[in-house]
Amino acid sequence: MSVNFGSKRLVVGAHYGLRDWLAQRITAAVMAVFTMLVLVQVIFSRGPIGYEHWASIFSPQWMKALTFSVIITLAVHVWIGMREIWMDYIKSLGVRLFLRALTLLWLLSSVGWALQVLWRL
Repeated sequence: MSVNFGSKRLVVGAHYGLRDWLAQRITAAVMAVFTMLVLVQVIFSRGPIGYEHWASIFSPQWMKALTFSVIITLAVHVWIGMREIWMDYIKSLGVRLFLRALTLLWLLSSVGWALQVLWRL
C-alpha cells in the first residue's frame, strides 16, 4: 500500500533565500562603512558644521560617485526587504503585485531625486 504524506508541492528556486540574505548583509556593510567615513570627516573637521561644510564634504567627484553608489546600495537593500515583506504578509497576488510596483516606482523616484540633490552641490 502506497501512502503519501504532506502536500505535493513542487519546490523551485532553491538558494534564492541565501542570495537575498547575503545581498542584505553586503549592502548593510557597505552603508555602515560609508557612514563611518562621513562621521570621521565630520568629527575631525574644524569649524562650525553648516551647509558649507556639508557641501565641501560631498563636493569632490569621488565622494559624489561613492555617495551615489551607496544610494543605489540603499535602494537594493530596501527593495529586497520590502519584497520579502510583501511576499510574507500579503497573500493576494494582485495586491502584492501592486505594492511591489508601487515600491519600485517609489525607489526609482527616490534615487532620481537623490541624484539631482547630489549633483547640485
